[in-house]
Amino acid sequence: MSVCTVDMELVKTLENKCVTIRKNLLNFIYRIGMGHLGGELSIVEVAVALYYHYMNYDPANPKWEERDRLVLSKGHCSETLYTIFSDLGMYSMDYMVEHFETLETAKFGMHSNRKYVPAIEVSAGSLGHGLPIALGLALGARQQLKSWRTFVIVGDGEINEGSNWEAIMAAGHYKLGNLVAFVDKNGLQMTGPTAQVMDIDPLDKKFDAFGWDAREIDGNDIYSVCEALESLPPADPWVKRKPICIIANTTKGKGVSFMEGNVKWHGGGIAKEQLDQALREVEKNRKVR
Repeated sequence: MSVCTVDMELVKTLENKCVTIRKNLLNFIYRIGMGHLGGELSIVEVAVALYYHYMNYDPANPKWEERDRLVLSKGHCSETLYTIFSDLGMYSMDYMVEHFETLETAKFGMHSNRKYVPAIEVSAGSLGHGLPIALGLALGARQQLKSWRTFVIVGDGEINEGSNWEAIMAAGHYKLGNLVAFVDKNGLQMTGPTAQVMDIDPLDKKFDAFGWDAREIDGNDIYSVCEALESLPPADPWVKRKPICIIANTTKGKGVSFMEGNVKWHGGGIAKEQLDQALREVEKNRKVR
């Protein structure tokens, strides 16, 4: 992928949007009582860049046939997407709280369900399924000669699942240049550091060996995320080229000091005092350009 110049006004706009999403996400998790804030906070920059600029997507018509698809394979972090959907005007925050894992009227769950939330492309829960499904979507686009692109966000701990490597091998074989995988490499999974649980490095060389075009970026820096997305080649379904892997080096719990790099924040609720501190810190980290 070539390096491209990024519009700094766009960077500023998206940076401010990340602050808004982080604050709304923290409030959302506080209100529903449970979430996976560590991993939800680490993917904010990638998700914001995609939904607010780089995906061909209409929030008023989430099933538009020509849309780009985003599969959130690490589905336990769906609250980040819900928060974005709310900010885009698709649902009010009150509505999502009211219908979150309720007994009879549940629409929003800890793990996303495409039956209840039209903007969700793939129901998530069991890890290792999102990338294989994204592969199928990319193949389907080629068969239909459709120029939309398929994005997928995979967790670094999730890379431990063997089904991912079958999909990685197949995507390289079929040269699916319309498939882009983001690996949220925040270094932690539920039981500890990824390098200790099951070391996945050197990840870029592994993807390259399977026929992908892999590169690493700072996944919590909007400029770096935008630069990677600006440099994507066209998603022409009839042109066979290497699928693209963007290894996003991120920090679990990004933006909140007591969550950053802390495996204890893989999942759980947040107390009012913690919420207040977290909101202050996120606002304090707002960049001035």
